[in-house]
Amino acid sequence: MLSKLLLAWDGQWFLKTVQAVGLEKAIEQNTLVRTSFAKIEMREMLRLLGVEKAQNLANAIEIIQQYVVLFGGNRLQTDWAIDGAFHLTIKVRRCPAVEGAKKAGLKRVDQPCVACQHLWPAWLSVLLPEKHWNCTILASIGRGADTCHIEVGTK
Repeated sequence: MLSKLLLAWDGQWFLKTVQAVGLEKAIEQNTLVRTSFAKIEMREMLRLLGVEKAQNLANAIEIIQQYVVLFGGNRLQTDWAIDGAFHLTIKVRRCPAVEGAKKAGLKRVDQPCVACQHLWPAWLSVLLPEKHWNCTILASIGRGADTCHIEVGTK
């Protein structure tokens, strides 16, 4: 129940922001807030686990998966593939954020996709801080694809 309430709260914040400043500005603000909150999420996960950082990329993904289940239950459905020490491919089959955006009836439903591009590097910058992370979204559900295809790696 708590995870549903947190997502509903986030959605309501976004919708009220859209009403106050318009969709484009709300997407900008949402991206900034989501990126900042992502760092807080992973700092709290590390604190909960009693460690300073992840051991490696595989361990970082385990921590992210634990957080995703704690925060959102099993609503986000993903597949992960690690290619080398610092490259990750993520396939998202179901995204509750995009589902919520569609239900809201906004003229754009890709606002979660815009924030998502900054989410993965923010999470990994806390879990594996010695690297600079970047993210490329090659396909996304919010932009009409059947699944999201996300590539995350270091520069």
